[in-house]
Amino acid sequence: MIILGLDPGLGTTGWGLIRAEGNRLSHLANGQLKTDAKDSLARRLSHLDSMLAALIADHAPQAAAVEEVFVNMNPQSTLKLGQARGVVLLAVARAGIDPGEYAARLVKKAVVGVGNAEKPQVHAMVARLLPGVKIAGADAADALAVAICHAHHVASARRLG
Repeated sequence: MIILGLDPGLGTTGWGLIRAEGNRLSHLANGQLKTDAKDSLARRLSHLDSMLAALIADHAPQAAAVEEVFVNMNPQSTLKLGQARGVVLLAVARAGIDPGEYAARLVKKAVVGVGNAEKPQVHAMVARLLPGVKIAGADAADALAVAICHAHHVASARRLG
């Protein structure tokens, strides 16, 4: 199963593709989708949607997972993040995929083993779980962590079901 992990953001949305075969995970690709801060909000959201549609068309994932929004101290930032996340969910749903949605704490627990892990710990474990991976940036590493979390949850559901 090819899983697309997404870490939504208006300025930068991280993405990561992994293949899950039973308990074996392998890295396929990762990157960052960037929008221009000088553009209007509507244009940035539209551009993000176009980039996601192309990414999904190019890689044809069978599953997807998206990190949930955390609340910032700045309500404007939280609102913009929520709008970008809405575009991400729409693009995935348009491709016929019902995405898994995971809180950052759950992603950290699935990848590192503890829900309060720091970002460097998460990124180090992503590199360890996907040997040889060249990560395109922090947002891409977070997206790969979301994909790994989803792979673990799908595998657990199969074992229980």
